[in-house]
Amino acid sequence: MKRAAPIFYKKRYSSPLGEMSLVVSDKGLRGVWFVGQKYFEAGLNQELLGESHPILEETARLLDAYFAGENVDFSSLPLDLEGTDFQQKVWAILRTIPAGQVTSYGQIAKDLNHPSPQAIGGAVGRNPISVLIPCHRVLNSQGKLTGYAGGLDKKMWLLQHENPRIEVKE
Repeated sequence: MKRAAPIFYKKRYSSPLGEMSLVVSDKGLRGVWFVGQKYFEAGLNQELLGESHPILEETARLLDAYFAGENVDFSSLPLDLEGTDFQQKVWAILRTIPAGQVTSYGQIAKDLNHPSPQAIGGAVGRNPISVLIPCHRVLNSQGKLTGYAGGLDKKMWLLQHENPRIEVKE
């Protein structure tokens, strides 16, 4: 029996960093991308049914609170992530990094008992849920900004938004 293609709903969201695309299936949030970022809307070939869905509305509400400076817990949002098992493991670790704190690709590699921080970086870079799965909180081993699909300027803004006293090397 052939499985039916997933049905998606999409909404544009205006953030202080520019337009974002929010996409959900009936199972959960599929993507939150800055418009034009690397891997923008990757894997979405299906027809979009509209802009109204309860998960889209809740995601927009939580993003409003986050950008207003509130301490937001995004874990209540159901997710419908497409990725390899390895990517899923990396994204799960990203969700454990507290707001205002950072870690390194090397530390995530240690946490997963994986030999390659570069492979971790590849999985982090393909994170389809910008901001909510906080890939912006990952720095290189020297504490420098590297790789952010939305752009390093956005990564720095997000880090300073969460913790104005954060020290990041450029």
